[in-house]
Amino acid sequence: MSRIGRAPITVPADVTVTINGNVVEVKGAKGTLTQEFHPDIKIAMEGNVINVTRPSDNKNHRALHGLTRTLINNMIIGVTKGYSKELEINGVGYRAAKAGKDVTLTLGYSHPVIVSDNADITIEVPSPNKLVISGIDKQKVGQFAAEVRSKRPPEPYKGKGIKYVDEVIRRKEGKAGGKKK
Repeated sequence: MSRIGRAPITVPADVTVTINGNVVEVKGAKGTLTQEFHPDIKIAMEGNVINVTRPSDNKNHRALHGLTRTLINNMIIGVTKGYSKELEINGVGYRAAKAGKDVTLTLGYSHPVIVSDNADITIEVPSPNKLVISGIDKQKVGQFAAEVRSKRPPEPYKGKGIKYVDEVIRRKEGKAGGKKK
């Protein structure tokens, strides 16, 4: 059995979970998330504990077992605490400014890059070189952060660009030039 898949999920008191066949709906203080799972994986709720079981030990069922349990757990964490990713902007003249729902990124291009937050995602700019992307859906927060990072990924020579706060950029040495005699 999958160690992750067979671990029970404890539902907090302020969260409502509705299981309708293979569709799970989770309601909490921060919002509502709904997701449909593979019909072979069985999801059962007993009291305030959710258990995920699989019908057989074939490779596909083993893979879906742990995945389903983790996705349900992420939904519960999302509606209670939420998720956030912090991005850092490095480089001379590189900065971010928020105006309404739009964030204007100055990244060394001839034009400013404008990114808008949507219904699921909120963007905060605590300082000109820092962005905080937050929301209740872990996958959407991570995807949006990756899209913002792709506007100017960090380069290995000077480290200029947008990077995650905990990301380490492997630096390269520049030209080892010099005059030959």
